[in-house]
Parts: sequence; structure tokens; C-alpha cells
Amino acid sequence: MLLRPFLNDASSCASYLFGCGTHNKLAVVDPHTDLVDGYLATAAALGAPIVAVFETHVQADHVSGLPALVERTGATAYLPADAGVQFEHVALGDGDVVELGNTRVTAIATPGHAPAHHAYAVADRRRGTEEPWLVFSGDSLLIGDVGRPDLHVAGDPRGQARLLHASLRRLLELPDQVVLYPSHYAGSVCGRGLSGNPVSSIGFERAHNPLLALADPDAFAAELVADMPPPPAEQERIVAANRSGQVGAPA
Repeated sequence: MLLRPFLNDASSCASYLFGCGTHNKLAVVDPHTDLVDGYLATAAALGAPIVAVFETHVQADHVSGLPALVERTGATAYLPADAGVQFEHVALGDGDVVELGNTRVTAIATPGHAPAHHAYAVADRRRGTEEPWLVFSGDSLLIGDVGRPDLHVAGDPRGQARLLHASLRRLLELPDQVVLYPSHYAGSVCGRGLSGNPVSSIGFERAHNPLLALADPDAFAAELVADMPPPPAEQERIVAANRSGQVGAPA
């Protein structure tokens, strides 16, 4: 399996180009509008086209590169069911699978940061197993932290926080060796105590992430909503742009 991380330090956003080199099928997860040329150049260097674009959720802190990638490659857009977007896409439910040659992508519903949010567990059949090798966790499980629950709902965010608590328990069902690739790292407003290391594992987070130690959903929710940072600048405009799917939406 091919995997190339893309880190945007201006917004502390991580996105990923991955897929099957044998069958020439690549995908991008949580693309950033500023990095579209980079994804395309890397795919060209690898000699395989981008055929799929996945969003873990509708982003609130940066304009997505999905519309431009779809326009320039003809790739299929995949989003969680009920994401509320206004463009053509395939809506994935919990447990749905997308096959990219030897690369197998399974959607795991992980609401809480946003009501419609997926993590994507990825297996590589060339390793002789369909057990996941890695998981793209979006803004659910972060490194040393978890996603904030207040950006995508009005009113008291503790209900979303309790949903996130249950979602994190689902991710902790993955084996310890599964590599964790979240969509943010230190500097992002989507968390409070994020590590500057953009890569971890389920086992390391199980042992060292303080929020995962809170077994009671109400205690977890209370801790999560305390001292939240300000929301992303221009959040409403960014969300509207990402729901519209218009190419060239203001960045």
C-alpha cells in the first residue's frame, strides 16, 4: 500500500494520499484546498490516478480540496451519510467498505466532533490479512487529545461530547498496533492538548491519552467542554463553502 502524509502547518491540518499501487487506485482523505496541486503531483510521480476522495466530516477550519480534486480527476467523493452537503457524492454508512484494489477502506461511524463523522480503517490485502493496518480518525481521536464537540451543533455541546465518548470506545476496539493518523496536530483549534507528533497508534493512545482514561461519559463531557479555545476564524463561511462543493470557494 502507498501512503503519503501532507501536513499544512498554517492550520495544523493533516491529510493523506494512499491506496493500491498494484491496481493503480489512489485516494485522498480530508484534502486541503491549498494542497490540491501537491496531491496531484505526488500521484503522478507514483504513476497512479486519484480515484476516490474521502471526507471524515464537513470541515469547519479550512476549505476542502475535495471539489477541485473531483473536478480535475473524476474521482468519486465519499462522505458520511447525513453530512448535509449539496454536491454529488456516495454517502457511506457505518461498516460500508470501499475497495481500492488491494486496499480496503471500512467506514466507522464516530459522531461527536460532528454529528456526521467517520473514521476510516484501512487494510492491505498484500499483508495477508484483512485486519486494519491503520485508521484515519479525522477529528475524533487525536494524539494526546480528542476533537472538540461544540463546532457543529448549537446549544449545550455535552450531548455531542457523550456521543464522542461512545465513538472513542469503538475506536479502542481496534488492535493496539493499528497506526493512528488524525486530521490535526498541535496548533489546531480543534483540540486543546494535541501532540506535535502527527502519528501515533491505538495502543499508545490507550495508554497515554488522558481523555481516554475517563470511563464515565458525563465526567468525560464535563472535562471536554471546560476551557475550550475560541472557534475557528470564519467558521460559518468555511462550513458553507464545504457544504456547497463549489470549486474555487473562498479559502
